[in-house]
Parts: sequence; C-alpha cells; structure tokens
Amino acid sequence: MFLPIDNVPRDYAWGSTTAIAELRGLRPSGEPEAELWLGAHPGSPARILDPAAAGGAEDLVAWIDAHPSDAGLAAPRLPFLLKLLAAAAPLSLQAHPSLEQARAGFARENAAGVPLDAPQRNYKDAFHKPELVVALSDEYAALCGFRAAGETRALLATIDDGSAPLGALAASLGTPTDDDAVVLRETVGSLLRGRLDGVVEALVAAARAALDAGTTADAEPVLRTVSDLAEAYPGDPGVAVAFLLNRVTLRRGEALWLPAGNIHAYLEGFGVELMASSDNVLRGGLTPKHVDVDELLDVLDFEPLPVPILHPVDGGAGVEVFRPDVPDFELLRVDPEAASDTPIDLPGPAIAIVTAGRATLSASTSMDLGVGEAVYVVPEDEPLRVSGSGELFIATTHLDR
Repeated sequence: MFLPIDNVPRDYAWGSTTAIAELRGLRPSGEPEAELWLGAHPGSPARILDPAAAGGAEDLVAWIDAHPSDAGLAAPRLPFLLKLLAAAAPLSLQAHPSLEQARAGFARENAAGVPLDAPQRNYKDAFHKPELVVALSDEYAALCGFRAAGETRALLATIDDGSAPLGALAASLGTPTDDDAVVLRETVGSLLRGRLDGVVEALVAAARAALDAGTTADAEPVLRTVSDLAEAYPGDPGVAVAFLLNRVTLRRGEALWLPAGNIHAYLEGFGVELMASSDNVLRGGLTPKHVDVDELLDVLDFEPLPVPILHPVDGGAGVEVFRPDVPDFELLRVDPEAASDTPIDLPGPAIAIVTAGRATLSASTSMDLGVGEAVYVVPEDEPLRVSGSGELFIATTHLDR
C-alpha cells in the first residue's frame, strides 16, 4: 500500500530560505525553511494527501493511532522520523539521551510535575533519539564528538598567545598521562559553569589572529568555526566547547552517525536526516534555549572518537543501506535506474522521498513520484521494486511490527 504524504516546513531561524523549496519545485517564500518532517511525530505529523485512503485520517498520527495494523505496526507508534534538513546557520550544540536515560528522565520530570511545554523541561518523551544524516548538498559541515585531548592541546599550543585565560584552558586539558574522558568532562563543565573566566574571548581573539597570520590548512577549519560561531553567539561558552570537537565536512552522499551521548551541531548544509521519533534534546550552548549543565554532563559521552562516518552496505544493484546499530531505523539510498532489477524486502513500514528525478514504486500496485514527493509504504508479501531515474531515499525500521 502506498499513501502519499506531505508537510509544511518548520521555520526555525537557522533554516535556508531556498533549499527545501527548490528541491520540491516550489517558489521560495523568502522565510527560513529549516526542516520538513515526514513521520508521525505529534510535533509536526505528515499530512495524508488522500484522507479517504486512510479511513478519513488527515495525518499520520491520527491514522496510526486509529489503525496501527493498517499502517504495518503492532502498536500505535512509528519509531522513526525522516526529515529534510536545510541549515544556513549553525544549530545549537546538543546531545540526546540513551533509551534508559530517557525513560528515567521522563519519569523523574513527570513525578516532579514539570509541564511538558515548560522551557526548562529536558525530557518530552520516554524515547531515545539517535540520528544519522546523509548530505544532499555538495558540502555539509558539522561538529561531532570530542577530539582526543592531546590533539586539542597541540592545536591550542599553535595559537596560544600567553594570556592567562588560554593558559587556564591548557591546564584544564591536562597532560598525556591523564584520562581524556575525565579531562574533557571537567573542561566542559568548567566552561559551561563560567569557571574559566575570559576563555571564550581569548580563544576567539587568538583564533582570529592565527587566521589573519595564515595558519596551517589542518587548523584553519576549526579556527574559522570558532570565529564564525563567536559572530553568531558572542561570549557563549559553547564557542569554546566547539573548539574541543571534531569538525567534519561531508560530501554529497556521505553519512554521519550520531548515537546517544554524542555532542554535535550542524553548521551548514542540506541533507536527509533520519532519527528515532523523539523530542529529547540536551543543549550545550549556541542557543538562547535552556541549558541544563548537570543533565548534559550526565548524558554526554566524553570518550574521544574519530569522526563517526557511517559507510553504507550493499543492498543490491543501485541500493546503498545506511544501517546503524539500532533497530529503530535504517536508510536506503536508491538509484532507481540501477535498481530496476533489485527486489527490496522492507523489514517494516517505510517512508520514501524522491530527491532527484522521478521514481516508480511497485508492489501489488504502483505509484509514480516526482522530485520532492513522498509516500508512506506499508510492506506487502511481495518485495518493493523501484524504477526511474534520479535518487530516492527510503526510511524503514527493524522494530517488531
């Protein structure tokens, strides 16, 4: 069964004014369009274009609540949320809890009587929110996870101007014999609590001086990021936290995997994002919104890691499968022309969107989709087949139906 869906883009201030509209073949409104949500999250459920085909339901939440089995689900909850995300400016530094942390935090705040819509509320639901993003733009810039403390100490040494604040930051980052996770936790906590006085301003001044003097190619992206973030968020401790993180630029078709506890921020670019369906966000700066330092420190994974690029596995001719180590979701990137002879066995219900060209989806029936068009797919006994020319993304789940 194919059920065409659509939605209205979210107008967050950091959104692009053109990317989503242009992909959908629409005239840009002139206002930011940051995210197009394709799923059954109550914050912005996808609209059903033919309600009569869904028992009169006008959106996926209403349909799935009333008829979960018709939607291919054992319970009235779609476990993933697919998005188009278009960032023209940096998002906040943030991390997401594990499933256990989300359940405990949601119950704790409920027991304390914190309203769900309170600005200081950390946990809006009892679910985790791991996520991945695949670049649609030629470049997609992000911060993700902590660099090894030794690498940050070496980078800091190249711009250290001898000022007391940078000396204090260097001391906080410890020595080669210290445990990186312990050192990074202490440094982040000190920055967010204002215990390293003057560090943000000194770090920004040193970064800009190094850029003006002509720094090494390896250091330039990190220092440029520090300088640019300070323009948008002057004095924000998140600027200094960003200095501790991996910076990555994805090329089109490359993917980043952000599991629970990974601190990250998208800087600029257009991509397809897939996540567990949740609204649990712990922020760490670069935002006017609530920052709960204690809760963030409990959620964050401070172990340094390389840039978490997620490489696809082969799903057959014309099909790449981005499969993280959670059952909630996986993402297929399909070349419809090359995949015309490849049967696709969906493990659960799916949402598909065409991001270039056109595609025809076929099972017991068929449906033609143009660029920017999306459809909810209920799996059938026979495999899904795709033909056409361009690019198609299919989000699906391995959770029990």
